[in-house]
Amino acid sequence: MNVTIISFIVVLLLMTLAGAMAVVHKQKTSADYLTASQSVPPWLTALSAVATNNSGFMFIGMIAYTYRQGLESVWMALGWVLGDLTVWIFVHPRVRQLAEKPGLNTLSQLIGTRPDGKIDRSIVIVAGWITFVFLGVYAAAQLKAGSTALHALLGWDMWAGVAVGTIIVILYSFAGGIRADIWTDAAQSLVMFVSMLLILIAAYWKIGGVDALFANLQSQDSSLVSWFPANLEFGMIPYLLGFACAGFGSMGQPHIMVRIMALDHQKSIKRAGMYYFAWYAPFFLLAIGVGLYARAILPELTSMPLGADLREPTELALPVLTMELLPDIFVGMALAGLFAATVSTADSQIIVCSGALTHDVTSKWKDSYLASKLGTLLVTTVAVVIALFAPEGVFGLVLVAWSALGASIGTILFLRVMGKA
Repeated sequence: MNVTIISFIVVLLLMTLAGAMAVVHKQKTSADYLTASQSVPPWLTALSAVATNNSGFMFIGMIAYTYRQGLESVWMALGWVLGDLTVWIFVHPRVRQLAEKPGLNTLSQLIGTRPDGKIDRSIVIVAGWITFVFLGVYAAAQLKAGSTALHALLGWDMWAGVAVGTIIVILYSFAGGIRADIWTDAAQSLVMFVSMLLILIAAYWKIGGVDALFANLQSQDSSLVSWFPANLEFGMIPYLLGFACAGFGSMGQPHIMVRIMALDHQKSIKRAGMYYFAWYAPFFLLAIGVGLYARAILPELTSMPLGADLREPTELALPVLTMELLPDIFVGMALAGLFAATVSTADSQIIVCSGALTHDVTSKWKDSYLASKLGTLLVTTVAVVIALFAPEGVFGLVLVAWSALGASIGTILFLRVMGKA
């Protein structure tokens, strides 16, 4: 067994144990399983929210997108951050305030509760089904992203990586529910950031600075170093607003919003937001930098045999670049961080889907801790099937799920917190 595999296993085990240790603090109630009894401090909420928001999409999808599109991907980052910032300012404080009402353990319940306290069951049920379908697709994308890392590292078939991820998901969930995810996310946030920084530094030493990087990209395709996309039918402002709307769609993502609901106090929102963006904005820029260097160092990526059985071979950019640039021990660490991050995000999404089934679609099992766990097993099975048989890549699955949830649940939530519905 080589150094890469050993370091991968060690780091993955440590991260898994970080989540499993949540069993010490868990309470055998559905409220604790789904919202950690609303006791999570702001720094932990921020690290967890940013990690679950930026795992498979950022590591696999965003880097692959930058590899294909070049510099213009910066507009996605800018728009997305601005949209997300708007949500933190105007929506999150109101969500946490509404979550004070007893018995609200899911986002669907929150948006289905009228100002007078009465619950509109039709809204809750529909929102529950939307959560189950599209968040299940989102979870499948995370399992697919994690298996892509193992495919690159070990040459495993995609199904094997999905199987390993599924086992860890069940371990996380049964150890401590959403609390286990939150604890694991904090450890992953550090590993994710350090790994990306190490890769970028190594790429800098190999290629050189910005001038050398741009010269390399220019020699491949001049559009890669163009700040502005060509042939925009409606111009730059609508283009940027489109990405801002995508970032604004974060309020429709139940796995993110449940972390706001789990925050210890409404007054902690501002501090949590500061921690969140202090990590989020630099990490987005690191992802773009890594994507650009990946294109410069691995121009032949799409023709590599390793990606022959993948719909989108550019999604191998980060794993392959990591193996190209870093010493074996750091390769294992970086890819373990990637894999653990995607699995933890999948787990939180699956737990939220479980809540949608047991609390929203049908409410008779809402107080059953056992039902929450059985729901988790059912949702995990659905996510595994989608991950194995869906033809889309990680980027495509994430965008479909994100857009659907943002446009449906996000719209209703916005109207509700603004007192318009």
